[in-house]
Amino acid sequence: MKLQTLLPALLVVLTLALAGGAGAEESDPGWPALVSIDEQLGHLQAWPRSGTRSLEEALDLAEVSRRGERLAELRGRLAGLNPAQWSVAGKVDYLVVWAQMNGVEFEHRVTKPWQRDPIFYHSLLQRLPYTEFPLEAEALERFTERLRAVPSLVERAIQGLTEPLGELADLALFHLENFDGVGQGQPYRDQPPEGTIAWYADLCARIATEMPAESPACETAKSAVISFRDWLNEQRSSMQAKAGIGAENLDWYARNVRLLPFGAAEMGLIGQREYHRYHAAYRIARNRNRSLPELELTQSREQHLARTREAERQIRAMVIEQELLTFPNDTPSEFDTDTFWSPRAATDRHFWEELQFRNAFNNHIHASIPGHRFDGVVARGTKNPIRRRSRDSSRAEGWATYLEEMFLLAGLTRDVPRADELFYIALMKRASRIYAEIGMHSGTLTLEQANRTMIDTVPFMEPDLGRYDLEGYLRRPGSGSGYIIGKVQLEQLLSERALQQGDRFKLGTFHDRVLRAGWIPLTLIRWELLGSDDEVRPLWKAATGSDLSP
Repeated sequence: MKLQTLLPALLVVLTLALAGGAGAEESDPGWPALVSIDEQLGHLQAWPRSGTRSLEEALDLAEVSRRGERLAELRGRLAGLNPAQWSVAGKVDYLVVWAQMNGVEFEHRVTKPWQRDPIFYHSLLQRLPYTEFPLEAEALERFTERLRAVPSLVERAIQGLTEPLGELADLALFHLENFDGVGQGQPYRDQPPEGTIAWYADLCARIATEMPAESPACETAKSAVISFRDWLNEQRSSMQAKAGIGAENLDWYARNVRLLPFGAAEMGLIGQREYHRYHAAYRIARNRNRSLPELELTQSREQHLARTREAERQIRAMVIEQELLTFPNDTPSEFDTDTFWSPRAATDRHFWEELQFRNAFNNHIHASIPGHRFDGVVARGTKNPIRRRSRDSSRAEGWATYLEEMFLLAGLTRDVPRADELFYIALMKRASRIYAEIGMHSGTLTLEQANRTMIDTVPFMEPDLGRYDLEGYLRRPGSGSGYIIGKVQLEQLLSERALQQGDRFKLGTFHDRVLRAGWIPLTLIRWELLGSDDEVRPLWKAATGSDLSP
């Protein structure tokens, strides 16, 4: 990109940026129809994860073909709109809906989890035994219905998995038989059951005491889950080994679903560059701090809570002092943490516990404030229904990851300089995901090799957290790269906005504008905020078949 394209914009560009203001879409003819299309698209995306259905209803395999038919109908309705003269904000919404349709189509054309992914079915079985008793009447009825549906769900899994992939089957088998210490939403136990099968045994033991009439149903459900494990073991040798989708598919997904201005090869180069930048910064910080004592690990639940609350107090104070963003009136007085203390942590810690139990800043910034949980508070206030429903992970994870280094540069760790090392370790880990993700999907790395690479290149990295992460990247392409790619996009956007505004630029105002735009691709936020359409033109051509009009 030429430097002159970054200089303060001409009046016409400023006019375009202002045209993207909140509410402009409502005056665009056809925009209400777009909202209706998006709402119905949401029903397709929810399948089979809707919490309002029973397990049997949630996984009606005949729904797959009907879902494809409805997607084609919605695509036809989208193509019937004429957004050429809409405002920038309205055109952004159009591309958001188009990208989400591409995501559903990609699921039907490429990933096909109902045919290829045993974890797709395991995820529907997994959480039932986490139920805590006693239950109220309606909740009890729903629980017993789902418990009795487990055997049917296992039958549908075996019926539906016509092309199971070996790497995903191995992960499903691991979850069925092991607890990895990372946590998958289980209730807290000092000694957690070892895997989903053991959780069903735990459930049956509690049911025998709390509601013995349901004991036979629980034992039948447990036996069905065991039979699923046995079937996977029997079929494993005949499965296609690798679960990667291929570099070409990953490239298409990045450009047409994530709406990134680059594909897999460019993402790989960015990931490599950012990893080495963070590693170099880590080594420089380690050298600077070499005479300082290492940070002490948390020793108790009470100490962990106290450290977390103090970290949040300092984070909030810096936000206010430096006017980094605006706290909405409904911002909670404190946020939960993503990392919880357990007696196990005294001797056996996963990666994030190694960092969080040395200093609470990094993870609390990313996961809580002003990262994901705070971001969610702002998102709930979004009035635009299309953007309120959008959940672009590169925007969400990019924001949370951007905040980590932003707070370093703002001076949050000046009184605890060794905490800088933890921030750069976290960023190294996030950057290493890109190499691992692209390698697995392009076929150059197995999951085990990708995990080994992360362990060898990131301090504190260990197999369990690596396996947990890599599972997500195999099943949801782009989820690993989005952290750093989104961060890089945000940093470029900040720079471009500051060059555009000059002395009028305010960092807090910039952050507020990004957050208020919603969880939509950053390529679209850039167009709306700057008026720069260079990255959007090829997307518009692909979406509408016509060139983008000024």
